[in-house]
Amino acid sequence: MYARRKHLYFAMMGLCVGLFVLAWAVVRLWSVPAAVAMCVVAMVIPPVAAIVANRRGPDDRWWDDPSGDARSDEWWDELDGKKRRREP
Repeated sequence: MYARRKHLYFAMMGLCVGLFVLAWAVVRLWSVPAAVAMCVVAMVIPPVAAIVANRRGPDDRWWDDPSGDARSDEWWDELDGKKRRREP
């Protein structure tokens, strides 16, 4: 899941850079308002890309979920200052 989100993030950021470059290198020669519109669209892409990249997937472990490894969970709980009840 992480790799897919990472690839989507880089594709969206590449599209953003491509829109900026295309807008001011090529499109502005024919239409400045179209180039500005392309830049406005490109301006919206980075926040959306960040949201997509940081979205938690159904298989991702959240920061406070137990991992199932008792030793690891004890170690993280000790760092966080938590006292978790041991299950038999």
